[in-house]
Amino acid sequence: MSHLGYNPNLSDPVSEPSIIAHAPCRADLAGGTIDLWPLYLFHPGALTLNFALKILTTCRITAQKGQRIHLRSLDTKKEESFDSFDELRRARRFRLPLAARLVQFFAPRSGLLLETNSESPAGAGISGSSALMIATTAALARFTERNLTLEQMRVIAQNVEAQIIKVPTGCQDYYPALYGGVSAIHLDVDGIHREAVPLAPKEIESRFVLAYTGEPRKSGINNWKVFKSHMEGDRHIFRNFERITAIARSMHQALLRGDWDSIARLLREEWKLRRSNAPRITTPLIDKLIAISAKHGGQAAKVCGAGGGGCVIFLVEQGAVSHVATAIGDNGGRVLPWQVARDGLTVLETPASAIRPQ
Repeated sequence: MSHLGYNPNLSDPVSEPSIIAHAPCRADLAGGTIDLWPLYLFHPGALTLNFALKILTTCRITAQKGQRIHLRSLDTKKEESFDSFDELRRARRFRLPLAARLVQFFAPRSGLLLETNSESPAGAGISGSSALMIATTAALARFTERNLTLEQMRVIAQNVEAQIIKVPTGCQDYYPALYGGVSAIHLDVDGIHREAVPLAPKEIESRFVLAYTGEPRKSGINNWKVFKSHMEGDRHIFRNFERITAIARSMHQALLRGDWDSIARLLREEWKLRRSNAPRITTPLIDKLIAISAKHGGQAAKVCGAGGGGCVIFLVEQGAVSHVATAIGDNGGRVLPWQVARDGLTVLETPASAIRPQ
């Protein structure tokens, strides 16, 4: 995907200048779910680990004459229009709630065409919706001349997403979208702190396979059940999260050392604990793919996000990526092409003359 000029994942070129924002998805390695506030406050030293995927989400905003607001999703093929911002502000139901709720927050003073697109499959568990929240937040901030820090964008995107899905949202998904690369996200009493993990992207790309099971997951439902159990004092869940916290800390150190044997062991242990927390986190197909991958060089695997479907990430022996990918593809998984996204959020103002096929 070109970040300049014509974007083949958006609609046809338009005659007005546009603002285009891109944000990458992510794969999580350890410490997920505990990033829901206030769970991490009960587990000192909590952190999550993830890396950004060059599977991009995009928002383009084009100014329109008059007051009409037109929202369009290219990947879902949905759209809706409002004669004015006041009409949108009064509405309670939307075909495109992500775009509509963010437009409500930013309250533009003029008409616009807002187009979104995601390269992530539906319900993949690689934070496509959170990444798109970041891209859309950034584009609307630029369009409405709001000078926001990256952390302010994260807070807005996370809070609006919670309004949409009506359950608590974690913070980890927004940092890969903002920064790219590999992240250790420290969850402390004084706030959330993102640390870049200095691991070569090619090292990660040579050791992981990403596959879509074709079964969209419902992250909010799975996370909400675990969240409620924890907050209601379930000792089993609490002990599991204590161990998940320790695993994430140990994996952070193993990543810094490049100790892939320890990373594989910790990934297997975390997956076992997550299955204990929420048995429906897995499916027969996921179990089948993990078992098959182990016969072809797979060392460990886990679902991305809250599970119940979506994507699975497989850690494999050095040199075994193609063997594992073939075995997964032959047994019902859809292997996704990916790279580590070196960059996070990108926002460009594209003059009308530059929006043309290249």
